[in-house]
Amino acid sequence: MPANSRAQAIQEIRAREVRIVPGMSSPYRVAERYGENTFGLDAMRDKLPSSAFKKLQRTVKRGEKLDRAIADAVAHAMKEWALEKGATHFCHWFQPQTGLTAEKHDAFLSFDDQGKAIERFSGGQLIQSEPDASSFPSGGMRSTFEARGYTAWDASSPVFIMEGPNGKTLCIPSVFISYHGHALDLKTPLLRSMETLNKSACRMIELLGRSCERVVPTLGAEQEYFLIDQAFYTLRPDLIAAGRTLLGAKPAKGQQLEDHYFGSIKARILAYMQECERELFKLGVPVKTRHNEVAPAQYETAPIFEEANIAADHNQLVMETLRSVARRHHLALLLHEKPFAGVNGSGKHNNWSMSDDQGTNLLDPGKTPSQNLQFLVFLLATLKGVHRRAGLLRAAIAVSGNDHRLGANEAPPAIISAFLGEQLTGILNAIEKGKGLEEGGEERLIELGLGKLPEVSRDYTDRNRTSPFAFTGNKFEFRAVPSSAVISWPVSVLNSAVAEALDEMHAAIQKRVAKKVSVTKAAMEVVREAILETKPVRFEGNNYDPAWVKEAAKRGLPNLRKAPEALAELVKDDAPKFFAKAGVMTEGEVEARYHVNLERYIKDIQIEADALHNLVRTSVLPAATSHQRTLSKSITEAQAALGAPKAINGPTQNKTLQPQVDDLKACAEAIGDLHAKLAALGKAQEAAEGIGDLPKQARAYADEVLPAMGELRSVCDRLEETVDDALWPLPKYREMLFLI
Repeated sequence: MPANSRAQAIQEIRAREVRIVPGMSSPYRVAERYGENTFGLDAMRDKLPSSAFKKLQRTVKRGEKLDRAIADAVAHAMKEWALEKGATHFCHWFQPQTGLTAEKHDAFLSFDDQGKAIERFSGGQLIQSEPDASSFPSGGMRSTFEARGYTAWDASSPVFIMEGPNGKTLCIPSVFISYHGHALDLKTPLLRSMETLNKSACRMIELLGRSCERVVPTLGAEQEYFLIDQAFYTLRPDLIAAGRTLLGAKPAKGQQLEDHYFGSIKARILAYMQECERELFKLGVPVKTRHNEVAPAQYETAPIFEEANIAADHNQLVMETLRSVARRHHLALLLHEKPFAGVNGSGKHNNWSMSDDQGTNLLDPGKTPSQNLQFLVFLLATLKGVHRRAGLLRAAIAVSGNDHRLGANEAPPAIISAFLGEQLTGILNAIEKGKGLEEGGEERLIELGLGKLPEVSRDYTDRNRTSPFAFTGNKFEFRAVPSSAVISWPVSVLNSAVAEALDEMHAAIQKRVAKKVSVTKAAMEVVREAILETKPVRFEGNNYDPAWVKEAAKRGLPNLRKAPEALAELVKDDAPKFFAKAGVMTEGEVEARYHVNLERYIKDIQIEADALHNLVRTSVLPAATSHQRTLSKSITEAQAALGAPKAINGPTQNKTLQPQVDDLKACAEAIGDLHAKLAALGKAQEAAEGIGDLPKQARAYADEVLPAMGELRSVCDRLEETVDDALWPLPKYREMLFLI
C-alpha cells in the first residue's frame, strides 16, 4: 500500500464529525419502548387466544415442551405481529460451531388455491426448518455429502425482529441438530445442561426442606471491546484477516497512566454507545452499564442478569449490534482477546448464579439459618464443580486469542482457581474446624457470622481481579471467558459441573439421613467434607505472582497455558462419560467438539501466519529497503560534499558521518534478519502442515509456528521504531489507540 495512505487516513479521521441520528435527542422513555421488537408478553397476550397464551407461558417459564396443538395459532400470531412491524421474511437464528450466528431467510410469501399471493407462516415452519448443514463444522459427526440438518425453535428465548437497511426479518432463536439428532450447535448443550442443573438443584432444595419446581442458572455477560477508526482498520491487513495486530511497536504512551479507565467518554464514542443501546433496548436486551475500560480505545457494556439461555442469545445480539452500528460511525469493532500487544486484553466476564421459581438467588446468603445452610450447600457445590472439572472449564475457554490474554494485563491466568474473600473464607475455616456441626447446628450458623452477611453495607468480598473464578457477593464471576466467545459453551460446562457436585452431595446427605442423622447436621457434615476437598482450588492471593504457579502445581491444579493442551481435557479420562451422564452431550458429540475446536485453532494460526508473511513482504520490507536507500543516498551525498571516501563498507574517514553509517548498517542487518525470520516461519509452517495427526499438528502450531511469528514480529517492531515515519505504511499503535 502507498506510504501516504496512512497520512491520508489521519487527515480523514481529523475531519470526522460525531454521527447525529435524527430523533435520538428527543425524549425517550426506555421502559415504554423496551422490547418493542420482541414478541414478548404483551404481544403474546394481545395476539394469542387465552388458552394458547397460557400453554405457551408454561413452555417459556417451566421449560415444558411446546404443545404442537397450539403451534399454528402461535405461528399465525407471530406472523401478524411481524407484518404489523413491517417484516417480510422470517428465519431460524442459531449458533453453529463457528463463533457466530447463522440464519437463512424465507419470505412469508405463499399462494392460495387460486394462485393469489398471500402471507403465510405455519406451525410447522415455526417449530422446525431444514438448512443445508454440509458446510458447518461438525467434527466428523456427519459426512460432507450428508447435508441435512434441522433447526428447531427454542421457545424459552424471545422471538425478535431484526431491522436491516431496507427491511425487517422475524428471527426465531433455535437449536441446530443433525439428521440423526446430534447437536451441531452451541445452544443445544446449554439447554440440556440447564435442565440437568434444574433437576439436581430442585432435588437438593427439596431435601433441605423447601418445595421447588424449577431452578435456572442466571447470567450477566460483561462485554469488553476495542474501537478504532475504519480508515485505520482498512490499512491493517492483519486486523482484517486475523482480528489482531500481528506487528506493531509499543507506543510511548499506552495505559501506564491509567487515565482511560472510567474516564470521560469521547463524544464520538458516546454517540456510538447511545445508538447501540437504543437498538438493543428495542430487542429487549437489558444493557445497563457503559464505560471506558483500562486500555486506550477499549470499552465495556454490561447487562442486567437473565436466564442463561436468554443471556447467551442476547450476548450474540450485543456483539452483532456493536459490529453493525460501528460501521455507521466509521468505526471498526475489535472483539479479539488481544488486538494490541502490551495493553489490556478483552474478556467477557460471566456473572453466574442460580435462581429458583420463587425468585431466590441460591448464592445469596439469607437471614435465617435454613437460608444460610442452603447458601453453604450451593456455594460448596459450585466450588466442588470448579475443582473437579477445572480442566474442562479451561477447555471451554480455549481459543487461540485467549492464549495471548490469559495472565497478562488484568486477565486471570490459565490456572483455574476460585476466590471467596476474607469473610467467607473465615466462615469456611470455622466450619472446617468443626464449628456448627453438632445437633442444633442451624443456630450455630448464625454465630459464625452468616446471619449478619445481608446487613453488611459493603460487598461481602473484596474484588480479586486476578482470579479466574471469583465470588462477588451473590454470584461467581467467571473472568477467564474470551471476549469473542459464544458464552453458551463455557456456561454449559459450568452448569454440568455444578449439577454433578450437587448430585454427589445429595447422595452423601441422604446416606447420613438414612442413619437417623438430621438433615441439617448431615448437610453441615457434607459441607465440611466439601470444604476440605476444595481447599486446593481456593486461592485468596495474587494470581499473577510467579509463586502461585509453583503453589498451584503442589495443589494439583492444572496449568494449561496453551489451547491445544487445554482442549485435550475434553477427551481425557472420564470427561466424555461425564458429559454423557449429565445428558449434555454424547461421547461422540464430545469427541466431535474436540476436533472442531482443534481445527479452528489450527486454521486461526494458519491465517495469522500467512497474513504476517504477506504483510512483511508487501509492507515492511518495501518500507525498510526504501529507508535503507534513503540512508545510503544521504551518506553518499554527504561524503561527496565533505570530501570523504565514497566506500561505506568500513569506518569512514569523516567521523561525523559514522552515526549515519551505523544506522545504515543496522537497517541492512534488520532487513537480513527479516529474510531469515521469514524463511524460519515458512519452514515451521511447512513442517506443521505436513503433520497428519490433528492434536500433534495443533501443538506444532502452538510450539513452533507461533514462536517463529513472534521472532519475525520483533524485527518488524524494531524497524518500525527506526524507519522514516513518512515511509511506514501501516497505522501505528499511537494512532490507532488515540486518534478517534
